[in-house]
Amino acid sequence: MRILIVGAGSVGRSIARELLEKQHRITLIDRKVTPERRQVLPGAEWVRGDAGELETLREAAIDEADVLVAATGDDKVNLVVSLLAKTEFLVPRTVARVSHPDNEWMFGPMWGVDVAVSTPRMITALVEEAVSVGRVVRLFQFAGSDTQMVEITLPDASPAVGRTVGSMRWPGGCVPVGIIRDGRPLAPTPHDALESGDELLFMAVQAEVASLEKLLAPPSPADGSDG
Repeated sequence: MRILIVGAGSVGRSIARELLEKQHRITLIDRKVTPERRQVLPGAEWVRGDAGELETLREAAIDEADVLVAATGDDKVNLVVSLLAKTEFLVPRTVARVSHPDNEWMFGPMWGVDVAVSTPRMITALVEEAVSVGRVVRLFQFAGSDTQMVEITLPDASPAVGRTVGSMRWPGGCVPVGIIRDGRPLAPTPHDALESGDELLFMAVQAEVASLEKLLAPPSPADGSDG
């Protein structure tokens, strides 16, 4: 696969290194192309220039790219490059880095972004995932839709413990797609029983996330007194 990466900073170079190891063809665009950078990634092609200019993108053969990755630390640049890739060159897939969470709402189809990756958001989600039990943690949002990937760790007192996946009445728009148990991923089947400490992964629409959390949360003291 041919992948064009805009921005050869630490993030762009790390992405390029991983993709080169997977045998993809990589071209990097950056205003600073030094011998040191070329030496670190000898298998990549390099283009020096401003990726916001059509001539630079043409020089990098963007019309042959299967994927464009806008990986600079400047959200404005990443949006402009993604929009040009989609509208001017019809690149099939665009992935854009979001540096400032306040700008995340712009990173969607309107600006030519298929997938937005927010590093601060991901770090926040990982921290929450590590310390939160019984609360839904948003991992990422699918661009151009209201669907999210969310995770919830099943607490000991959850009414779902011991029940099978198929016996649960999941909220509409919430689909269980994975279970992480003892560090190992499982593909959920209707016959799998849920266990305390299971990390449950769902694709869920935003409007149903609260209902999902309520379904899996332990009963409140008030609920127990009525029983």
